[in-house]
Amino acid sequence: MREIHPDVVIARDATRELRHRIADLRDKVENIVARRPSPSGLVIPEVDAFGRLRDLYFAPGTCARLDNDELVADIMAAITESARDARHQYYTVMSDRSATRPLAQVMAERRAALDSAATSPTVGTKNNEQEIGGGKD
Repeated sequence: MREIHPDVVIARDATRELRHRIADLRDKVENIVARRPSPSGLVIPEVDAFGRLRDLYFAPGTCARLDNDELVADIMAAITESARDARHQYYTVMSDRSATRPLAQVMAERRAALDSAATSPTVGTKNNEQEIGGGKD
């Protein structure tokens, strides 16, 4: 049976590491939701990280208290502020580097581990037994 080349093992590990990092980042981004009230406090939109309106809450009696133009202005102001907040949360998540180590550092550590494992003698293998004199003649 042929052994896998150490560079292939490193590449597989790097791919796996990147896949996990991307999945974690995607989860964080999908959980971003901003709910900023309107200037009057009567309207609260729910906006996701991409600025999409997910829901819109009205206080009881809002439509009766405001005329059409006031209601539109209140809704748009609340959506704009919520989208700004969601965008800020998105940039904060995307620029946070504290939780992850550089990929090059992780791969250098794995390469060192593979190199040390390759240079350490293995006891009980056929080649080792022959060198020691315990193998078949």
